[in-house]
Amino acid sequence: MPVKPAAPSAASFAGPFALGTLSTHDQAPFPGLVVPEGRVLDLRTALGDPALTARGVLERWAEALPRLRELAADADADWQPLDGLRVHAPVEPRQIFQSGANYRQHVIDLEVAHRSPDDPRTVEEARAEIAEIMDRRAAEDLPYVFIGLPSAITGPYDDVALPAWAAKPDWELELAAVIAKPAHRVSVEEALEYVAGYTIANDLTDRATVFRRDMPAIGTDWLRSKNAPGFTPLGPWIVPAESIADPGDLRVTLKLNGETMQDESTKDMLFGVARIVSYASQTAQLLPGDLVLTGSPAGNGMHWGRLLRDGDVMDGSVTGLGAQRTRCVGESR
Repeated sequence: MPVKPAAPSAASFAGPFALGTLSTHDQAPFPGLVVPEGRVLDLRTALGDPALTARGVLERWAEALPRLRELAADADADWQPLDGLRVHAPVEPRQIFQSGANYRQHVIDLEVAHRSPDDPRTVEEARAEIAEIMDRRAAEDLPYVFIGLPSAITGPYDDVALPAWAAKPDWELELAAVIAKPAHRVSVEEALEYVAGYTIANDLTDRATVFRRDMPAIGTDWLRSKNAPGFTPLGPWIVPAESIADPGDLRVTLKLNGETMQDESTKDMLFGVARIVSYASQTAQLLPGDLVLTGSPAGNGMHWGRLLRDGDVMDGSVTGLGAQRTRCVGESR
C-alpha cells in the first residue's frame, strides 16, 4: 500500500497569504495565517482571542482581512514552520451547498453515454443537440443545488474510508466558495461580495446509491451516496477572494495514482459562482464559513470505467488554491 500522504513543508497558492486550520500532535487545532514560504502564524495569539477558530475569523471577515494583510507582511511576528504541523480541513461549516450537473462537457458526456440503444442519432448529432440544450439551460434555467453534511468533511491529507456498502465510489473534484457574511436573497450582481475566499473540495459519490431503485419516483438519495464520514476532503487552504482574479477561469485537475483523470477549466461551468450563491440564498440563509461547491468537471470514474478502491491515491489541485492528496482505505466487506 502507498505511504500515507503527508502535508507539504511549503504552501503553494495565489496571493500573499491564506487561512488554514492546523495542529501539532499535542495541541488542539488552531486557525493559522499561512504564507507561501511555509510559515504559519497562530491567529489566536495574533488576534488576541484564545478561543478563535477559522470560522470565527470568517464571522468577522470585513474587519479581520486588513489585519491579516498586515500580519502577513510582518517579518517579526511569531511565525512557526509549516513543516511538522497537521493540516486539517480549513473550516468547519454549518451548511454545505452542493451544485450538480454544472459542467457543460461533463453533462454532454453523461447524456451521450446513457443514450438509448435504439437512439437513431449519431454520436456527433447527439453531442450537438445536447450541447444546444446545455447552452439554453445556462441562459434560461436555474442551478441545481442540494445540501450536504459537515460530518462528511475530512482534511486534505487524511485517509478516505470507503464504506463496505459503497459499490461504486467515485471522485468529483470541485471549486468551493467560502461565505464571509450572512447572505439571504442576494442578487447575482452582489453575490461575490459575500464570498470570503475559495478552497478545494473532493465531493466523493457512491454512484450505486445515487438513485433509489425501490422508490424511483422520489429520485436521488444524496444522503447515502455523498455523506459518509470523510467523503468530502477539503482544503488545504482558504485563499482570499481578492487573490483570485477570476473564479470563472481556474483549472480543476485530479490525478489518480499519478494519472490525470479530470483536467478542465471552470470556464466550462454552466452557472458561475455568483449565480449559484445567489440562487442558494433565495431559499436559505448562507452563513459565515458555509461552503458552496460548484460542481465537478468531466473525467469522473464512471466516465473512465475505473472507480475508487483500497490503496488509491488522489491528487487534486485548483489553480491558485494549492493541492490536496488523499489515500483511499477500503473497509472489509
